[in-house]
Amino acid sequence: MSESPSLRPVSDIDTVACIGAGVIGGGWVAYFLARGYRVRAWDPGAGAEDRLRRLIGAAWPALTELGLAPGASPDAWEMVPTVAEAVEGVGFVQESAPEDLELKRTLLAELAAATADDVVIASSTSGYPMSDMATSAADPSRLVVGHPFNPPYLIPLVEVVGGKGTEDWAVSRAAEFYRHIGKSVIQMDQELPGFIANRLQEAIWREALHMVAEGEATVEQIDLSITDGPGLRWPVHGPCLTFHLAGGEGGMAHMLDHFGPSLKSPWTRLEAPELTERLRDDMVAGAHASAGGRDMATLVAERDRAIIAVTRAVAAARGRTDG
Repeated sequence: MSESPSLRPVSDIDTVACIGAGVIGGGWVAYFLARGYRVRAWDPGAGAEDRLRRLIGAAWPALTELGLAPGASPDAWEMVPTVAEAVEGVGFVQESAPEDLELKRTLLAELAAATADDVVIASSTSGYPMSDMATSAADPSRLVVGHPFNPPYLIPLVEVVGGKGTEDWAVSRAAEFYRHIGKSVIQMDQELPGFIANRLQEAIWREALHMVAEGEATVEQIDLSITDGPGLRWPVHGPCLTFHLAGGEGGMAHMLDHFGPSLKSPWTRLEAPELTERLRDDMVAGAHASAGGRDMATLVAERDRAIIAVTRAVAAARGRTDG
């Protein structure tokens, strides 16, 4: 690995390039604008400029409610005719082209050649590993995945991971920039097809399709099972810490020891891993680390407050007064 170039502080970045301005790319444009950046956008699609203007207009009320950065303006962007013009002088590049592997390879190679050697280029891909997308780039060292969630201007999570040719400093730089603009960042330790969140979403999605196909549940029942069930707990604790609480005072260790045999039950079409002693210990240690020193009583109180708050907020958003 080569040494990182001399980098200006991320707080000095004031202009961002958005390559591709569809639903995801346009969402990024809106978010960057709300955080006070100037944006140069490039999208070769017919009518792209008008669509982007409409998307920003639709997103701006929500962004305003969340709170705008000083000087933020929905008009601080321009659509430029070439990739080279889009990236000239910018401090960060967000690529959000369609999920076409050959297109990504060509575009990322062009971006790597056109940008300064201290500028990171992040791809919004929802599934391709950077090692697969960077094969045409003469210098892949600054190419990273910066995987957002739709809509990028509202959902805080971004998963960041490099490829085989990505320098460590580029991954850290991308993570630092995203955190600076208010995103919640998972800086992944290694490449994984679909990353983390999409693999979890996909597991639920595939099981849902199985249940509908077999006549075991309806779409309405499946959605309600999440929105009025475990989904209410996940915003505060996530699935792993939720199971930690399910073990009572014994936590994750008791839960695994007590319910471990159910991994062999036909509760899903997914094949469960063997609950080895190492896996058990890793899960227990991970739960304690996630709890961050909070005892079980504190976690339960935190969960209960959050469920009440989420339930009331969702009811208000739906225009309901019950609950």
